[in-house]
Amino acid sequence: MHINDLDTPALIADLDVLEQNIKGMAIHCRNIDIPLRVHTKTHKVPEIANLQLDAGSQGITCQKLGEAEAMVEAGIDDILIPYNIVGKPKLKRLTSLSKQARIIGALDSEETAAGISQQANADGCVIPVVLELDTGGGRCGVGSPQQAQQLAQKVVKMPGIDFQGVMTYPSNVNAKPFIEETVDLLKKDGISVKIISGGGTGSEVASKELGCTETRSGSYVYEGMTRIGNSEMLSPERCVLRVLVTVVSTPTSDRIIVDGGQKTFTSYPPTPYGHIIEFPEAKIYGMSVEHGHIDVSECSHQFRVGEKLSVIPLHQGMTSNLHDELIGVRGRTVETVWQIAGRGKVK
Repeated sequence: MHINDLDTPALIADLDVLEQNIKGMAIHCRNIDIPLRVHTKTHKVPEIANLQLDAGSQGITCQKLGEAEAMVEAGIDDILIPYNIVGKPKLKRLTSLSKQARIIGALDSEETAAGISQQANADGCVIPVVLELDTGGGRCGVGSPQQAQQLAQKVVKMPGIDFQGVMTYPSNVNAKPFIEETVDLLKKDGISVKIISGGGTGSEVASKELGCTETRSGSYVYEGMTRIGNSEMLSPERCVLRVLVTVVSTPTSDRIIVDGGQKTFTSYPPTPYGHIIEFPEAKIYGMSVEHGHIDVSECSHQFRVGEKLSVIPLHQGMTSNLHDELIGVRGRTVETVWQIAGRGKVK
C-alpha cells in the first residue's frame, strides 16, 4: 500500500530513520563502553523494543507497570521499572509479573519497600530492587548518601526483596560525589552494589563518568541523539514519526484546517506544534480538539481539500500514546503495522 492510500489521521514511522537511530545509540554506547538498557516509554511498541534488544540493549526500562505487562506478554523478560510501586493492586500485579520475567523495581522510602516486601513474601517470590537517588532532578529519590545508607540498611533486612544497587535520573557528572559516597557507605556496611543505573538520552557519557553499570536512554529512538526543543529541531533525518493528515477545509487564502487536533497530536508547547515536511514554511499555530489550524500565508502553494500532509509532531512520545497503531513505512510504501501495546498503560 502507498501511504497516500491510508485513512487519516495516521501515525507513521519512517523505518529507515528508526533503524538508523537504534543503531546509532547502540554504537555510541559500545564506543564509550557502557551497557545500554533502553527506555520504552517513548514508543511503547514491543516490536521496536525487540529491535533495540537485537542491537545490543541488555534489557529494557518501562516507566509504568502496565507498560511492563505489555512487554512481558510480548516475550521480553528483563525489565527495570524505575518507579515507586505503591498500593496492593499494583503490588499483586508486580509479584505476578515477577514470576514470568526478571522485573527490577525501584523505591525511595521505607513505606514503598515494606509494601513490596510484604506482598512478595506473601506470594512466595523475591523482587530485585534499586534505591533511587535524587542527585539534582528534583523528582523522586533520597536526598543524601546518608539517607540512602539508612534506607538500604532497612531494605536489605526485608524478606522478599533482593537489594541490587542504586539509580538516578538524569545522569549528571556533578552527581559523582553523591553517588561515590553512597556506594562507599553501602559497601562499608557490607551491602553489595551490583547496579548503578543512570539515565537520560544524551547523558550516556555522563553515566559512564559516574561509574554507572548501565544507562537508560529512550527518546533517542524517535528523536535521534539530540533533545526535543522547538520545531526547528524536527528534521526528517532524525525524527521517526509523522502524522499523516488530510486538509479538510481551506476557509481563507492564508489558513487551512486538517483532520488532526489535540486528540491526534497533543498540544505540547511551544508553537508551532509540529513540522510539516512537504511545506516547512507552513505553521501549525493552533489546535482544537479534532482540528489542526495551519498558517499557510508564507506558502506559494495553493492548498486543496483532500490534500495530504506529513507532520512531525513536536512531542513524539506523547503523540504516540494517543494512537492504537503505528504504521511502518519505507519510502512511501507501507511495510508493517504495529500495535502500540503500552499506550494508555498509566497504572
